[in-house]
Amino acid sequence: MSKLSTLPPPPYWAVIFASQRTAIDEGYGDMAARMVALAAQQPGFLGVDSARGPDGLGITVSYWASEADIAAWRQHAEHQIARETGRTRWYEHYTVRVAKVERSHGRLA
Repeated sequence: MSKLSTLPPPPYWAVIFASQRTAIDEGYGDMAARMVALAAQQPGFLGVDSARGPDGLGITVSYWASEADIAAWRQHAEHQIARETGRTRWYEHYTVRVAKVERSHGRLA
């Protein structure tokens, strides 16, 4: 089991990406790993949590310090290529939602 992200106290921003995969794999795992590694190098990146079920339904939530940080990540050249490839090959459908996290509580191991 993967460990959940340890984040600073709110407020911060969450980008919630939900997707249904196609049967096409062709480099998906490598690209997903590259995007997480690249995002982690971006200003304002706080962490990421991700899960995908055997039916191909997945949710990835990335956390950011500001909306400006999210906008900068969206403009990153490699991220733009990954998004376009996802739209044309890897995802039957997807949604992206951006939310401000005002409160957070829980217990992390």
